Amino acid sequence: MTYRPKDFTVWAEIPVTDLARAVAFYNAVTDAGLEIDDSGPNPVAMFKPLEATGVAGHLYPGKPATDGSGPTIHLAAPGKLEDTLERVRKAGGEVVSDPVPLPVGRFAYIRDLDGNSIGMFEAAS
Repeated sequence: MTYRPKDFTVWAEIPVTDLARAVAFYNAVTDAGLEIDDSGPNPVAMFKPLEATGVAGHLYPGKPATDGSGPTIHLAAPGKLEDTLERVRKAGGEVVSDPVPLPVGRFAYIRDLDGNSIGMFEAAS
């Protein structure tokens, strides 16, 4: 078997203390259209991939790491990164870094309502 970076991440789970509140936050910030799905053994809210082979993930009722000390998940920022960061603030989250430029775009770190460390990424145009 050969390691291929595109196959490295296939799923992300973000633990939250209040699923409905988290769905409202992430919908306000990302416009992801998250909805609570109660069809499985536990309720979740899915981030759906744009393509059938894309990375996906979900929010689930769980115990977040304290003070953003858990893994950091990076999500696509719809539109300009500054606009996304303003939506984070308005939705009650915390922006914890200035935008960081990369050859492929820019990102900034935020904390969601439960203190989860999230990177918001804007691809280069």
